[in-house]
Amino acid sequence: MKIQIATSRRNPCGRRDWRRVTGGAVRKVLVPAVAALLGALLPAKAQQLAKVTYGTNWLAEAEHGGFYQAVADGTYKKYGLDVTIVQGGPNNNLRLLMSSGKIDFFMGTDMIQAMSAVAEGIPTVVVAGMFQKDPQVLMSHPGEGLDIFASLKDAHVVLVSKEAVTSFYRWLESAWGFSEEKIGPYNFNPAAFIRDKKSVQQGFATSEPYAVEKVGGFKPNVFLLADNGFDTVATTIEGRRDFVEKNPDVVQRFVDASVIGWYHYLYGDNRAANELIKKDNPEMTDEQIAYSIAKLKEYGIVDSGDSFKNGIGAMSDARMKSFYDQVAKAGVLPQGLDYKKSYTLQFVNKGVGLDLRPK
Repeated sequence: MKIQIATSRRNPCGRRDWRRVTGGAVRKVLVPAVAALLGALLPAKAQQLAKVTYGTNWLAEAEHGGFYQAVADGTYKKYGLDVTIVQGGPNNNLRLLMSSGKIDFFMGTDMIQAMSAVAEGIPTVVVAGMFQKDPQVLMSHPGEGLDIFASLKDAHVVLVSKEAVTSFYRWLESAWGFSEEKIGPYNFNPAAFIRDKKSVQQGFATSEPYAVEKVGGFKPNVFLLADNGFDTVATTIEGRRDFVEKNPDVVQRFVDASVIGWYHYLYGDNRAANELIKKDNPEMTDEQIAYSIAKLKEYGIVDSGDSFKNGIGAMSDARMKSFYDQVAKAGVLPQGLDYKKSYTLQFVNKGVGLDLRPK
């Protein structure tokens, strides 16, 4: 697109034209304004996109859907970003890659690791909490005397991973009276839980109950830790502090576009995003994806509580304090920790995307 401004090269009257006097000043104001306008109107592909790399905490799945959606439907490009999603998994320590500058952002599971980084002197910061509820659950067999959350501590065994023993299980001991003696190993296979009707097993609301239904042939009791006091935000966007401080515009655009991606994934056409998920993780099935999306909605994992007013990704000082107090009391984190260094509210609570939620 060309814009031409016609001017006269001579003054037939032989006098100084007032336009010559003011022309330079006008151009100083007009040219930058026109350039800015054209920049806003040109499609994102005609602009230089900022490259951003986001490392997830596991293999591609519906629980990462909003980010894949923003890639698939062009939201990131619309926000001037060229985003690469790098899958996590059992052999990928993407948090370490983020800390060392190999990737820009990392998907934290909950706030424990972010607050632990403060204790360890690692300069990272959470800029958004995309899940209002941690999807972590405990499951039990129905009709075996383990049908309410308070009864789960009476199970024969509580099957949890090594990571859980030093994180949320300590909270279960402190807040609900679970005992260390009941701990049994969970190797991400539901067979032991299915065999023992008096057992309890950890899982994600979006995945393990589905596996139990498929393999065991029954629907387990499912108890969301978030609905029983474990009030961390989850599936965070976490970055190196120096990157966040030096690139606030990029961070804001990435957060906003990811929020939009989640609204579109939950409430719009998510087929293209699901195809990208299956491309990255060929073992993922349409049935599993549909189950996970349904549970994300049913439990209000992404969109509930604070997000109703402030938008997906919302965080608050009150929730951070509440969660820190709980886990510090349980001995998961040290007392007196300056936990506020683990997050910032600078990029959230702006109501982005609220108009996309169905009425």
